[in-house]
Amino acid sequence: MIRRLLVANRGEIARRVFRTCRALGIETVAVFAGPDADAPHVAEADLAVRLPGDRPAGTYLDAGRVVAACRASGADAVHPGYGFLSENAEFARAVLAAGLVWVGPPPEAISAMGSKIEAKRLMAAAGVPVLPSLDLAAPAEFPLLVKASAGGGGRGMRIVRGPEELAREVASARREAEAAFGDPAVFAEPLWQRARHVEVQVLADAYGTVWTLGERECSVQRRHQKVVEESPSPGIAAEVRERLFEAAGRAAAAIGYVGAGTVEFLVRGDRVAFLEMNTRLQVEHPVTELVHGVDLVRLQLEVAEGGALPAEPPGPSGHAVEVRLYAEDEHYLPQSGVLRRFEVGGDVRVDSGVESGSVVSPYYDAMLAKVIAHGASRAEAVRKLVTALRRARLHGLTTNRDLLLRILTHPDFAAGNTHTGFLDPDGPIATTPPEPSGPGELAGLAAALALAADNRRRAPVLGGLPGGWRNVRSQPRRTAFTTGDGGTIDVVYDPLPAGVRVVSAAPDRVVLERDGVRHAFAVARYDDAGPVYVDHAGGHAELTPLPRLPEPVEHVVPGSLLAPMPGSVLRVEVAPGDRVVKGQAVLVLEAMKMEHRITAPADGVVSGLHVEQGRQVEAGAVLAIIQEGES
Repeated sequence: MIRRLLVANRGEIARRVFRTCRALGIETVAVFAGPDADAPHVAEADLAVRLPGDRPAGTYLDAGRVVAACRASGADAVHPGYGFLSENAEFARAVLAAGLVWVGPPPEAISAMGSKIEAKRLMAAAGVPVLPSLDLAAPAEFPLLVKASAGGGGRGMRIVRGPEELAREVASARREAEAAFGDPAVFAEPLWQRARHVEVQVLADAYGTVWTLGERECSVQRRHQKVVEESPSPGIAAEVRERLFEAAGRAAAAIGYVGAGTVEFLVRGDRVAFLEMNTRLQVEHPVTELVHGVDLVRLQLEVAEGGALPAEPPGPSGHAVEVRLYAEDEHYLPQSGVLRRFEVGGDVRVDSGVESGSVVSPYYDAMLAKVIAHGASRAEAVRKLVTALRRARLHGLTTNRDLLLRILTHPDFAAGNTHTGFLDPDGPIATTPPEPSGPGELAGLAAALALAADNRRRAPVLGGLPGGWRNVRSQPRRTAFTTGDGGTIDVVYDPLPAGVRVVSAAPDRVVLERDGVRHAFAVARYDDAGPVYVDHAGGHAELTPLPRLPEPVEHVVPGSLLAPMPGSVLRVEVAPGDRVVKGQAVLVLEAMKMEHRITAPADGVVSGLHVEQGRQVEAGAVLAIIQEGES
């Protein structure tokens, strides 16, 4: 029996495993790198061990230090989570060699699937349908997809649409694969455009029982990373589903699999092709848990303790949908900083690695939480999810909430017409204008009234007088704000707009009535120089008051390329004096082990270059200057 379990991971992953351990009475041990010293997963564990190391992300990958943390804490078992070390066969061997219980598949099974190139060969031999591999030097067809052999999660993946892109994208994929997985090997497959990405949850014990616990639709992706997942898939036929289950069972049996794993496929019409097998629990496992009424972490622990699975898995009930809430902007660039408020309620499950006041660092994946809803029908689950996201209070960092709401409320999504190009520039979301969110024009009025109420509350003298009182009024009372999208609004709040009445106005809550309908606004501000956050039933707004007498500001030279996020300069593509064309790569930043190309905004000449390879830069730093039209 497992007595004390160390989770060799961080954030939401560790908290998810800890939750099951608490229910089973198993003591927990967290490990953490320096930036995570105050993280929620550290506070929740019974014991915590700091891992020494200078590289925050790399610290978690050091198998020797993790095993040493087991000895120091008295842990007798290790759960690798579902990232970092979970698919590292050498780590599994090190855990077993130390006499500890390994909550995962046998090292041999991990090794078999650790190289996607070798995995494809094994799956083909087992009768699992696979895509052909293409010659990287002279591929037989385009478009194609370059993939890292050693990893996943979208890292080391590049779409190549023509031969002129091939060398550049292959080199970029190799660099990213080396940085993320320590292995630069890549391979290429035909790109099935607008196919479905469907995966099957498998669970096996040591006695030959293999479960296939339904399928998950994971087609809605950005940068080859999943954004929305659901179970069951809304768009595959019953005979295709059975073929997927049969192929997933074959895959697990072919490598002697034990524990929880996921077999991923592409589906186009009635055609099925193996993508990869992830020898671990997946981020999206909650949708399977809610539909099948199981705790997959508990089953993992029971199998690791030598338990046997029942002959048949529990059947499905209802529908579940999960969204990944990221700290990122509309261009999918990760954000870092203080998450001032994190409140997500409603009839949903929230698996998060953060809480109000958490610091989101630039060292790790930008996912804040998974929000999951279950209903008797797909429509019911989606409605619960939409309501929870709209009512959530998310302050301090830009998130992808608005994108998630656009996806969930799009007619194509409602019809189940999802595919891997759903978020492409020519896909349904990009080509459909966003709908206005609720009484948005009243949000500015609520912010102005809340600020006025706060000023009166803090007034050192004559606090009983109405705000803005004058013997003779010469002009309306107004406040100007900048909006989250860079616009400006001017709000007149005395006199009020026609048809609007103030029911109540406090610094943190304003109730307005317009044409007989009341609207309540929750208002928050965390410092005098920061934005005002306004949340209401129809949406949310981030408004920064403009000072009446602005202070002088430092102007940025026209043509400046600014760092969109903190990161390291991986490569500089140009030199001062070089002529560039719009869209040409000027340099490449690395953040969270992903490459981000910084491109020229227009044709011109590089008149200034302010960084060099290897330099760390902060968000907003001037990287280079492009003089437009120069020759």
